[in-house]
Amino acid sequence: MLTKISRNMEWIEVGTIADIPRLGARVVNTDEGDIAVFRTAADEIFAVRDRCPHKGGPLSQGIVHDRSVTCPLHNWVLGLDDGVAKAPDEGCVKTYPVKIEADTIFLMI
Repeated sequence: MLTKISRNMEWIEVGTIADIPRLGARVVNTDEGDIAVFRTAADEIFAVRDRCPHKGGPLSQGIVHDRSVTCPLHNWVLGLDDGVAKAPDEGCVKTYPVKIEADTIFLMI
């Protein structure tokens, strides 16, 4: 599912927890580019730029495990909480603040 929102520095509602399957992602299209909003097995919600720093792979299509996602193109593993690539790879992806109110997800861009 792709949601289009425009840039403003406020919390933007992007859906509910139930909209994202466990170990899955939802893509939110913004003026900054696509943002992947992930749900972990523990129902934690994280948001990162939907572009791997290695070769631009769509992280939203990667495999979610623990608090990380593995890029579908070249298996880079990135932390969902900090955006940092796991060794031996180096690099990072932009993260975005997320908050949840009554099962509704809000994203700050």
